Amino acid sequence: MVRTMRRLVAVLAGGLAAAVLSLGPSGTATAAPKPAPAGVEITGEGLAEPLRLRAEAHPTHVVAIIDQVNFLGRTGQAKGPKAADLGPKYTVVVFAGDVAKQTYDLYPKAVGGPRVFRPAKQPDARKTAAGWFLGRLSMSETLRTAGVPLERQFDTVSGGVGGGERVIPEDALNPAKDIDEALGELQRLLLLNVAVVLVITSGLAGIALLVRRRTR
Repeated sequence: MVRTMRRLVAVLAGGLAAAVLSLGPSGTATAAPKPAPAGVEITGEGLAEPLRLRAEAHPTHVVAIIDQVNFLGRTGQAKGPKAADLGPKYTVVVFAGDVAKQTYDLYPKAVGGPRVFRPAKQPDARKTAAGWFLGRLSMSETLRTAGVPLERQFDTVSGGVGGGERVIPEDALNPAKDIDEALGELQRLLLLNVAVVLVITSGLAGIALLVRRRTR
């Protein structure tokens, strides 16, 4: 069963790589023979040597990494964030077998959310437009689980293009605590109102008594 699942994931990785690699500048797929096994290579901050992953040995990680770049459109933004706001850069090269096909720069810690930069110069010499894209919120965790030395994040899950979902940690959800706090606030408010009413009543009583004495 395990071997079967690994084979299915490896096939999926090959399919994803084929989808990414088959997109030319016009965004249309071209006919191709059976895709070679997919792979990725990651270089960047904290990696003493390139991190090489192949679908045969690490199918899940290869699929997850390719998923970070397989949604990019033909054109992105011409200008990205300031260099000081980008954070660490990780260059991902997508392989078909032993042949490098495409390269991307990933910035999982960029201010305002992860970013992807696609250089105009690609390993396979195909023509494409350089551009900046919003990355998935799951980028940092995906790179970390693949072996990149990044700090673990607990507030993201995988999601759609340019993002994902922010989730609230379970330990932050405490209905009983919230109810107790709400009741406490209500009690303090009621006590404050009673105190104000007593002060006003006492003041009115004092004024009435003073007026009565003067009118005698």
